[in-house]
Amino acid sequence: MIYITRRETFNAAHRVYNPDWSNEKNDEVFGKCANPNWHGHNYTLYVTVKGNPDPQTGFVANLKDLSLLIKKYICDVIDHKNLNLDVPFMKGKMTSTENLIIAIWDELKKHIPELGNCELHAIKLYETENNYCEYFGS
Repeated sequence: MIYITRRETFNAAHRVYNPDWSNEKNDEVFGKCANPNWHGHNYTLYVTVKGNPDPQTGFVANLKDLSLLIKKYICDVIDHKNLNLDVPFMKGKMTSTENLIIAIWDELKKHIPELGNCELHAIKLYETENNYCEYFGS
């Protein structure tokens, strides 16, 4: 089994807050992330697929095709958008990095079969250079 990874980037704004809580409680739990005027990140997304190399191409997946798939279904939908307001697959969800990575997984998983004989193995999402999360599916 071979694992191969493609990196893509996007920028997005969001506000992490619980609408059922007071502003004071949101500030206490989420700090600056609860800013009512939003804040943004330069995200880095790593998508890893796994499989066996195709005997004719030597590829687990064509990375050009993987890149196009990520751009079409994730980056083009998210880049320079507000996660709370503009991204259909984040509607009604807390826009934490943890919830964002699960939503990205769910979107990508639907389309990975378009690449051929590989499957989604993991995604890693950097919110900042110091904060990231990884997801291997549920």
